[in-house]
Amino acid sequence: MQRNIINRIVELTGVEYPIFQGPMTWVSDSGLTAAASNAGCLGVLSTGNMPPEVFREEIHKTRDLTDKPFGVNLVLLSPGFEERLDIVFQEKPEIVSFGAGNPSKYIAPLKDMGMIVIPVVPSVALAVRAQRAGADALIAEGQEAGGHIGSTSTLPMIPQIVDSIDIPVVAAGGIADGRGIAACFALGAEGVQLGTRFIVAEECHAHDNYKEAVIGANDRATAVTGTSINAPVRALRNKLTRRFYELEFQGASLEEIETLAIGKLREAVMTGDTDTGSVMMGQCAGLIKKKQTVNEIVEELISEADDAFKRMGALSFNDGLMINSQKNLKKYA
Repeated sequence: MQRNIINRIVELTGVEYPIFQGPMTWVSDSGLTAAASNAGCLGVLSTGNMPPEVFREEIHKTRDLTDKPFGVNLVLLSPGFEERLDIVFQEKPEIVSFGAGNPSKYIAPLKDMGMIVIPVVPSVALAVRAQRAGADALIAEGQEAGGHIGSTSTLPMIPQIVDSIDIPVVAAGGIADGRGIAACFALGAEGVQLGTRFIVAEECHAHDNYKEAVIGANDRATAVTGTSINAPVRALRNKLTRRFYELEFQGASLEEIETLAIGKLREAVMTGDTDTGSVMMGQCAGLIKKKQTVNEIVEELISEADDAFKRMGALSFNDGLMINSQKNLKKYA
């Protein structure tokens, strides 16, 4: 077996493992981001609706806590996006990801300044557009993910996107253990992004009630609201999701539904309101049974992926990554 084939995500980002810690608003701060990067993954700082100067401070704090590569995530539809984009141009983080829209016009300017750009996409069409605009890689996120989601599931979406583009694909949505990692590589992905699994990390500052809600979730614990206004969100079933359903069933206006959502994620993450707060989590939450440090999470993911790759006929986690990358490199040679 050739062992000189390097996984393209590892080569591109400089991480030890092609595992991204998903950016989660109010959750993925400098502490969690740095811990993920220090563990060999790509930590990704979430900006959400963060005030620009707080965003700048969080970048500085992350740099103080790690000398490893990390990324920042910008939400295109978020108020104040342009101000946060200005901070990115000034601070020049190694890696920038985008969510909630088409970032094509921003890709070339960021790359011209030496940054790596990896947008989040929910469809083949947007994946093709992002590659055409110069994206270095893509995060393809299925609807199993927590928070704001698209309409296609991870399993059918990943191979369709892999077949449609030449750049490497990072799979996201519904991944919480090493078996999920191996499955995504079998589908052609060259990296994975996990969000919900990292909520229960000791280094994550989310309220303990939020973490316990993740640990206590089962396979049917989440609900998707906001479909009537074309803004679907996956979160824990609770009083808030029931109220969303009531409003949508009654044909409530966009303004009424959006007003109900204001501040609800912050209430869940920061104050621990799991009854009327928006407890965003993916469908994979039922696989998560305990709190761990980030290092323990990563070690367990790699060990489980090792076992899964061996069952698939590869020798180990790293050999499985090399096999996959070799196939992709041959495909696009």
